[in-house]
Amino acid sequence: MKLHSRHLLGLENVTADEINLILDTAESFREIIDRPIKKVPTLRGVTVLNLFYESSTRTRISFELAEKRLSADTIGFSPLVSSVKKGESLKDTVRNIEAMKIDMVVVRHSSAGVPYYLTHCVESNIINAGDGSHEHPTQALLDLFSIRKKCGKLAGLRVVLIGDVKHSRVVRSNIWGLKTMGASVAVCGPSTLLPYEVEKFGVDVYTNLDEAIDGADVVNIMRIQLERQQAGLLPSQREYTNLFGMTGERLKRLNKNFTIMHPGPMNRGVEITPEVADHESSVILEQVTNGQAIRMAVLYLLSGKKEQEG
Repeated sequence: MKLHSRHLLGLENVTADEINLILDTAESFREIIDRPIKKVPTLRGVTVLNLFYESSTRTRISFELAEKRLSADTIGFSPLVSSVKKGESLKDTVRNIEAMKIDMVVVRHSSAGVPYYLTHCVESNIINAGDGSHEHPTQALLDLFSIRKKCGKLAGLRVVLIGDVKHSRVVRSNIWGLKTMGASVAVCGPSTLLPYEVEKFGVDVYTNLDEAIDGADVVNIMRIQLERQQAGLLPSQREYTNLFGMTGERLKRLNKNFTIMHPGPMNRGVEITPEVADHESSVILEQVTNGQAIRMAVLYLLSGKKEQEG
């Protein structure tokens, strides 16, 4: 079996079989990460461009490590020190770089739809590393992978996504992926941070956190961005913590073998208290490690190396 598309632009139209293929492939790469020598020749000869128009630490480093551990050649790109500063368009930038014989492009951009747009500009495989408020598929895949490793399954679990649902690409990709894999999904946040007609996503919607997390198996807590408060979409940080912060007291409402998640970076003491972040049921650091395995799997599957070798 292989992925149906040459690109990974989002999870909205990815099938359960494809998600399982990525997660199963990531299992084998996860073992490589734990070895003393964390490198295999799988993508030797493949050149990957990391096209990050938006600031990133975890995602960018995770992709770079995944590429290097697969022995791919990598090129980093920053618009601050490129011809973009001289007025060059995105299309011309990418086409000029591809003329240097690039095979794959990992792109992050503040505008939704840029990864899709690039599929019409270049021949390279495109991987979406986050586009605006649209999707962040590899983050959701690493979340699914982390849940499956901790709980042994995805189907039948009750997962609650808390925070800025309206602007979060992580929430959107998680919703599509979790629902496809048979999980029950709920979202919770202030009404000002919930999308219009959010019910159409096929999720349960709450503005009361205590009701939302009652009986939950997994709680995935999104970072609250300070600009939301400046825009008048949030009360004070103290009030947000009281109403929507995940605290030690609230853990009592979860199912017995619950799981705490956060895509990072965390605002400790705002959306999550230190005792929750560091709780034995937290898989926050495991998410970071698992992210490398997921990205190795995606790069490998999209490269077509298996078919070429066969």
